[in-house]
Amino acid sequence: MKLYFHPISGHSHRARLFLSLIGATVEIETVDLAKGQHKSPEYLALDRFGQVPLLEDNGVIVADSNAILVYLAKKFGRTDWLPEDALGAAKVQRWLSVAAGHIAFGPAAARLITIFNAGFNADEVIARAHGILKIIEAELAGRQWIAADHATIADVALYSYIARAPEGNVDLSAYANVNAWLGRIEALPGFVEFGKTAVGLNA
Repeated sequence: MKLYFHPISGHSHRARLFLSLIGATVEIETVDLAKGQHKSPEYLALDRFGQVPLLEDNGVIVADSNAILVYLAKKFGRTDWLPEDALGAAKVQRWLSVAAGHIAFGPAAARLITIFNAGFNADEVIARAHGILKIIEAELAGRQWIAADHATIADVALYSYIARAPEGNVDLSAYANVNAWLGRIEALPGFVEFGKTAVGLNA
């Protein structure tokens, strides 16, 4: 397997993190976003959206970070990370949707402003980030993991952009449950750190 990856992409990190957590052997291919490698004809032939990450598995191409998490869990039969029962799978899917929606348009968008000068309204996306963090803080009250009594791909999908939310000027200090949950993920065997960028509150 080969993972097309960029080191400061949270979407890329969630795929790389899960591969490491399950001990899967993978070749990491860094895509140079600054040089537009993701928009080259060769890359667009693999993924018309021109995004990272992208997983190549013996000729099978899987795009989208959450789709990659699902593919890997299914491929390796990891029902501990993605339950087979209807309710368990639905609980995980709910948080994959949050990762693709509220997280992408909250803490991830705030971070894009400080790292890439993205044209978002900072006050708006930071407020949106705190909105979803308050919900996750409440969800984690009295429990260790977001979708089950153990870690699932839902936790992996949420982790990266929440962990680096301070880079987008989103202060995590008020969220004790969230910070404890981040620590539990970071203590998992096979954890791979998401590289830090000296911007925002981390400057």
